[in-house]
Formats: sequence, C-alpha cells, structure tokens
Amino acid sequence: MPPATPPVRQEEPARETALTLAEHLDELRRRLGIGFAALLVGVALAATQAERLVGWLQRPAASRLPHFAFFSPTEPLMAYLTVSVLGGLCVAMPVILWQVWAFVRSGLTARERAVGRVFVWWGSAQFLAGVLLAYYVLVPVALRVLLAIGRAQFDPVISIDRYLCFVTGIVFWSGVTFELPVVLSLLASVGVVTPEWLRQHRPMAVLSLVIVAAIVTPTTDPINLLLMAVPMVGLYELSILATRWAMPPRPRATQD
Repeated sequence: MPPATPPVRQEEPARETALTLAEHLDELRRRLGIGFAALLVGVALAATQAERLVGWLQRPAASRLPHFAFFSPTEPLMAYLTVSVLGGLCVAMPVILWQVWAFVRSGLTARERAVGRVFVWWGSAQFLAGVLLAYYVLVPVALRVLLAIGRAQFDPVISIDRYLCFVTGIVFWSGVTFELPVVLSLLASVGVVTPEWLRQHRPMAVLSLVIVAAIVTPTTDPINLLLMAVPMVGLYELSILATRWAMPPRPRATQD
C-alpha cells in the first residue's frame, strides 16, 4: 500500500482579506476612537502630576530663573493644561502609533507587516530620544545663550506661560523631528524612496529641513533655529543609512 501523501502546506496569504469602503470607515472610526481614548487617559494621568511636570520643565532654568511670573488670572491654569496635554501625548504615543499600524496593516504584505511592527516601537523610542535630547541639551543651551544677551542691562522677568510655550515647543518638535528616520525607513520598505534618491536630493532636503526648523521653532532667533536644524540634518544622514536596512530585497537575476 503506497504511503499516504502528506498534505500540501498552504502559504500564508501576503495580504489580509480586502475590506469594503464601509468596513474601512468603520475600522478607521474604531482606531481613531481608541487613539483618542488613550490620549484622554494619558492627559488625565498627566494632570494628576501637573505640578511635578511643571517643576521638571522649570529645572533647566532653575539656576538662571529661580522665579516665574504670571500676568493674568488664567495663566497658571493654562500652564498646567499645557503640560498635561504634552505629558498625555507622550504617554499615549505607543498606543496611537499602534492604532495607525493596525489600520494600515490589512493592505500590506507579510514583510511589510513585520516592518510595521518595528515601526511602532522604534517610532516610540525615537520620539522619547528627541524629547530627552531637547530637555537635557537643546533647552539648557538655548537658555544659557539667550539669557546671557543683555544680562548686564536687563533683569529677566518671564511669565510661566511664555516659558512653558518656549520649552514645550522645543521638546515636542524635537520628538517629532526624531521620527524622520522612522518615516523614511517605512517609505523605503515599500519602495517609495531609496538611499540613492535621498543622497541625490540632499541639498534640497537640507534647505527644506532648515525651513521646517524655522517654522516649528517657538522663537524667531537664529540660536534656536540652529539648535533645531542641526539635529534634523543629522537625522537625515542617519535616515540614509536606515533606509539601506529597510529596502526590500532585490530579486535575483534568473540564469538562462
């Protein structure tokens, strides 16, 4: 009696079952709801620690600005709301990125889905790295330089609202710009960009990054522009290296 033929193992489909337009809208609504709920939970948690967060953000200026002022009755409230929203966004960032990934994964191949999972955790780590760089390096340097100008003639009296807008602007946008390697690597993984294309367009990219830095910098001075633009250009160079790893494997040439 001939041996039984082993069952043929079917390969996992490259893409999940296609959804209708109504199902896509339903899925989008659900993912947005989960992301928004995570943000609300994060803001609520951060609000319970708002006083500590404000103190943490004041620490880089403690040696130069021991006291802050406020010039309207609502200014302290707005200060606490600002740090609560920023802190909540940091807490909710992994959940928000995961919802973005979960929404788009149905249209991706198996390899692209594997890259997407890396994107969620790498993106969260990059955002945190940008926040820490801004807090420990960019903000202290900016304060040291800017407050030294005219110190012999003027005494700084800075409102807590203006100070927090200054610090949170640098911290938040530094975290966002640190996502550049993640975004370009994701685009490279689906074949939109290549390392060669990024190298060829480096001059235009540097100019564009300087313009973006000028837009997102919370002040108009060249010191903060420089502090924001230099890391962005460095991240662009890092992105060129990262896209090499993210590029899909090239098909081997068939031999006759």
